[in-house]
Amino acid sequence: MTSGGTELDEAPEELTLAAEFDDPTRAQWQELVAGVLAKSGREVTPEEAEAALATVTDDGITIAGLYAAEDAPGVDTGVPGLSPFVRGARPEGQVADGWLVRQRHAFPADVEVAEAHDVLMAELENGVSSLWLVLGDAGGPPVAALGGLLEGVFVDLAPIALEAGRDTPDAAASLLRFAEQAGAGAIPGSLGYDPLLDRTQGGPALEQPYRDALVEHARTAAASHPQLRTVVADGLPYHRAGGSDAQELGAALAAGVAALRTLTEAGLSTDEAFARLEFRFAATADQFATLAKLRAVRRCWDRIGDVSGAAESSRAMAQHAVTSPAMITRRDPWVNMLRSTVAAVGAGLGGAAAVTVLPFDSELGRPDEAARRLARNTQALLLEESHLAHVIDPAGGSWYVESLTDALAHAAWKEFTRIERDGGIEAVLDDGSLAARLDETWQQRAGRIARRQDPITGVSEFPNLQEELPRRAPRPDTDHEGGLPRRRYAEVFETLRDRADASDTRPTVFLATIGKLAEYTARVSFTQNLLGAGGIVTVDGPGGTDTAEIANAFREAGTPVAVIASSDKNYDQYAADVAAALREAGATRILLAGKKDVDGVDGTLHAGCDAAAVLRDTLDELEGQR
Repeated sequence: MTSGGTELDEAPEELTLAAEFDDPTRAQWQELVAGVLAKSGREVTPEEAEAALATVTDDGITIAGLYAAEDAPGVDTGVPGLSPFVRGARPEGQVADGWLVRQRHAFPADVEVAEAHDVLMAELENGVSSLWLVLGDAGGPPVAALGGLLEGVFVDLAPIALEAGRDTPDAAASLLRFAEQAGAGAIPGSLGYDPLLDRTQGGPALEQPYRDALVEHARTAAASHPQLRTVVADGLPYHRAGGSDAQELGAALAAGVAALRTLTEAGLSTDEAFARLEFRFAATADQFATLAKLRAVRRCWDRIGDVSGAAESSRAMAQHAVTSPAMITRRDPWVNMLRSTVAAVGAGLGGAAAVTVLPFDSELGRPDEAARRLARNTQALLLEESHLAHVIDPAGGSWYVESLTDALAHAAWKEFTRIERDGGIEAVLDDGSLAARLDETWQQRAGRIARRQDPITGVSEFPNLQEELPRRAPRPDTDHEGGLPRRRYAEVFETLRDRADASDTRPTVFLATIGKLAEYTARVSFTQNLLGAGGIVTVDGPGGTDTAEIANAFREAGTPVAVIASSDKNYDQYAADVAAALREAGATRILLAGKKDVDGVDGTLHAGCDAAAVLRDTLDELEGQR
């Protein structure tokens, strides 16, 4: 078949799609960036432009504004399914069957087993391929209910992941017994043993029978269930305590090594011990950080396996990614769907074997059926409609991703080796040194959150004061004393919102606008957004330059707090007089929108200010004047 005499399966000779374009240089890009920055009021030289766009992570990794071939780390990442497993644990990637859609279920202890069973069956019939069951001591139904919950479930096809706290030995025995009675044969999944749960989650110390059962069930799995993981090296506690990506990875690696020592000292071979471990990591709304850290930690685990003498076939890390509980908000919870979608994309592209999307309302209480449906359909869309699993390691070769992967691998290795030098994961948890490092990272992050440099949509940015939150039944999770703290990024602003909502009347601030509408609109919008993050509403002033008129409007507003808003030019001419008039009219606290130094003003609101402190002080003032 021809067209114009040319064979359709033959490409024109020397076809170059960009032949008519000159090859751009880095210097040209820098010059263009400097021009753009200059238009925004930031004067830099072309040589300084690239550094001006760079950001630094909590791990000290610099994220550049541009990555080119010369920025690639020059490390051999191998091929999928082979050492160092950066590009994936399996040679076929997720192409054959995708990743496991693992839904978490924490039913209350007094749940009707038949009702819970119906929920689980509906999940499996509608896209869920693995069940994460919370039982007993972890805050769920008693272990004795496991058989009823799983009635009719083909556990050899739908892997079960257990979370039963100190009841894990009984839960594991029940699952194995159920599989045997059902004639399931070898089963995949995870028994959920966590030898560190007393140190990370608090509560009474684990006793020797727990550790004995862990070893015994590891032997059983090695003999009869080669795809059944026994121990979870859980990175979530370190993430929820405020740790960085590298701290989470390093601590999880150290937890994995501690489990390896336990198993090999009990007589399991190195390969058998490696095959018994599953790792759990947080997936965040930073898509690239999520996929890079999953790739990076596989490289680190492969190195540990190599040094330990494990066969290459045993060193591929089994990864379970969970959308970050720390990033979930109680306010404007529907935005959590967007955060979780981005996180799930990162987890899937990063090569996680199982992914859990926490329902958007999980911080409000027990998720309802609609929230669970949205959570599982998020993954169904990514797998079935977006086809994210149809390409093996789709991020591989990206100069940015490969650079970030390499940097995270080195940062995680540094944290891991530090823990090992200090005596291992148990020692650093017992002496508090790891908790101190996690807290130091958290304080840095908390400072950025308070200053809205790490914005939280719907909470610290663009809050909706008219929202009606959905009501949910209380969560059955069990809280223990001790362990690592559980932190959420939005908590500081949500606490302020709760305080404002508890007032008899909505806390209100007067906006003393000066000049024409166009002169103060931008700063009024900024002020309303900032104050709204603390549940505070505003009353607009009349504008103009008549100080007496502005003061009268302030009196009518009935609030002791005012914010002056206008342009810097108007501030120079009118702001001091307006502040004096407001003070005479009874204002006890006067703020100014912008960084201008003005007489009579108690503080300023500007980008980068400590918004949480401003809101706290403003609420204190409003409540104190009642």
